Amino acid sequence: MGPVRGFRKRKKIEKKREENASASGSPEEGPLDWWDEFSRRINGLPTPSKGIDRFESVFKVSRKTFDYICSLVKEDMIAKSAHFVFANGKPMSLCDQVAVALRRLSSGESLVTVGDSFGLNHSTVSQVTWRFVESMEERGLHHLNWPSSDTEMTEIKSKFKRMRGLPNCCGVIDTTHIMMCLPASDPTSNVWLDPEKNHSMVLQAIVDPDMRFRDIVTGWPGKMKDWSVFQSSNFYELCNKGVRLTGKDLELSEGSEIRDYIIGDLGYPLLPYLIIPYEGTELPESREEFNRRHHATLMVAQRALARLKETWRIIQGVMWRPDKHRLPRIILVCCLLHNILIDMDDVQDEAPLSHNHDPGYHQQICGTVDIKGVHLRDKLSMYLSGRLPPN
Repeated sequence: MGPVRGFRKRKKIEKKREENASASGSPEEGPLDWWDEFSRRINGLPTPSKGIDRFESVFKVSRKTFDYICSLVKEDMIAKSAHFVFANGKPMSLCDQVAVALRRLSSGESLVTVGDSFGLNHSTVSQVTWRFVESMEERGLHHLNWPSSDTEMTEIKSKFKRMRGLPNCCGVIDTTHIMMCLPASDPTSNVWLDPEKNHSMVLQAIVDPDMRFRDIVTGWPGKMKDWSVFQSSNFYELCNKGVRLTGKDLELSEGSEIRDYIIGDLGYPLLPYLIIPYEGTELPESREEFNRRHHATLMVAQRALARLKETWRIIQGVMWRPDKHRLPRIILVCCLLHNILIDMDDVQDEAPLSHNHDPGYHQQICGTVDIKGVHLRDKLSMYLSGRLPPN
């Protein structure tokens, strides 16, 4: 997504003019690059002397990914760009607008703080960020989808099996809470009050082995139980209609087959296609082994949600009086950006992440059991413990 470079024989002055006009140059292009000029203009951010590292620490994305994001939203963001200006009256370029939106989403700082840093009125920060959100939820939606081919799903299953041995696993489901600060005078405040006495909105995600979100549900009040959110989802409906998780059964041994499934914790029901761990403290070794492998695989979703909140901090802390109609769309765009970083090979921190994405919240227990789910889980348990010989 880099700039179109001129011929080497072109005069230096012509090259500099083109680089200065280009909104998507790379940090190596010299002092007239957009980032160099932009970082000198804004307040409260270090000088660009540290180059790429400084850019990534400010926006949480590499320059390559930044340019790609600009290309996604370009048509929408420049349509009325003349309406957005800095305090000195200079119009905001496409890169300026994307930079402000990414800073707002990644830092979680207030509109006023971001505005002061960038030399903008807080209302301009709000408008630019919202236009970015509107554009991304339309232009970037292809980065969040259920696998569309057998080849893609086979690769996912293979990675899960290599991870902790679970065969034919298609995803991991988990739920987190986005906390809000609502005034007592808000007539809807009780609607959003969850069992932990926080005002919150739920995000449910199904994650692949690379921590990529494959399906999300958000917008429901935090008081809703995990299983209620799941049973209200389109994914649940598609599974029950036989549209999703319908790949070819895997033969574990002669006469023993298992279907496609996802896994979740005890907050979800045990279904023919959703496998939860065994309950109890004194379990047979085969079930203990299954629970160990199941729990280790669940970490994929927990770390994905932890990374989401750590990178896009607008949804990490307590949001001050958010618009409950806009918040689900902001959450969606944060999930899209999370996936884009993975798709662009731009995950900057490979160190093990904490899985504690929902501090203060206790494990929910659903208790609903489907006999077909029991049979599938028992087959998996026997297979993983070696009591069911591989085919």
